[in-house]
Amino acid sequence: MLAFDSSDTPPTTEPAVKKPSHGSESYLALVWRRLRRSWTGVIGLVLVGLLILMAVFADFFAPIDPKATDVGFAPPQVMSFHDKDGNFVFQPRVYALSDSEELDPVTFQPIVGMDYDNPRLLGFFVKGAEYKLFGLIPADRHFFGSTDGQPVHFLGTDKFGRDVLSRAIIGSRISLMIALTVVFIVTLIGTTVGMVSGYFGGTFDVWLQRFVELVLAFPQLPLYLALTSLIPVTAPTNVFLAFVIVVMSALGWAQMSREVRGKTLALARIDYVRAAMAVGATDRRIIIQHILPNVLSHVIVAVTLAIPSVVLLESFLGFLGFAVKPPLISWGLMLQDTATYSVIGSYPWILSPVGFVLVTVFAFNALGDGLRDAVDPY
Repeated sequence: MLAFDSSDTPPTTEPAVKKPSHGSESYLALVWRRLRRSWTGVIGLVLVGLLILMAVFADFFAPIDPKATDVGFAPPQVMSFHDKDGNFVFQPRVYALSDSEELDPVTFQPIVGMDYDNPRLLGFFVKGAEYKLFGLIPADRHFFGSTDGQPVHFLGTDKFGRDVLSRAIIGSRISLMIALTVVFIVTLIGTTVGMVSGYFGGTFDVWLQRFVELVLAFPQLPLYLALTSLIPVTAPTNVFLAFVIVVMSALGWAQMSREVRGKTLALARIDYVRAAMAVGATDRRIIIQHILPNVLSHVIVAVTLAIPSVVLLESFLGFLGFAVKPPLISWGLMLQDTATYSVIGSYPWILSPVGFVLVTVFAFNALGDGLRDAVDPY
């Protein structure tokens, strides 16, 4: 009998089963992976993050005190890497503005020129005007500015000599705060009303939708102007700001509720919702556990697309003088200086807040477009 040697057996040809390195991905991980594939969505996400960071730390990013006055209308100071003799230098600098004895033949104001004998060196994390971070922590460091603490106007000054860039950065806090607060209230009310109306249906849905249609039927712009004009000029700024937020929220939730109601009407007829009803689940549990997660993706996209609309509305009302009042600062309030063509033609740099509005609108629209594709289950 031949002995069987185990060493003579041929090697197995079956491939080894490779174990997965990780478990199944969550819904948020899938959304993030899809969002990363959209370059416009990623750009929008980065810009939104930078805008929120700038608004939160506005005093730190503003190069000088937004209330400090200088020489009246002055053009932007251009950063230079050359000294007065034209030699290249590594440390950037700007040259101070000086008034000449000559007058502009159109505006009859002194012609502002560059003082090349007194350059102002620029740097990061420089000392400047004192402020309180978050209203509590005293500080005097600014992200960028002159090393000697002298004012530098990268976007020029307005008619009172106030720095346009610093005011635009500080104004982002009010403009974005109004937009985020209004959209939060609109989303909360609109989502709740839409889900309740679409889920219960019947006579309750009919009468509730008639009220929603009544709100949608109001001409919003004349109503905005009429309601905001009810606040007296002597009212505190916080009261006026709160009233503007309430007015915008009261007129903006109806459209959100109609969209959520349409989604809810479709979801209420799906099998797993009917199964939850059959086993005796309460209406509150079905709405929170089954309806809300399925409409949340639509709500998130609607929020990112609604924020630019509120920013534009606040800027428009501020331009007309029916939104934020001094001493508060917003982009719309800054645009009041551009009310005449002669001012725009002579001092075009005061249109700089428009750039901040456009960047904000683009950022949130790009993010909303990327999220719309990322959360789409199909």
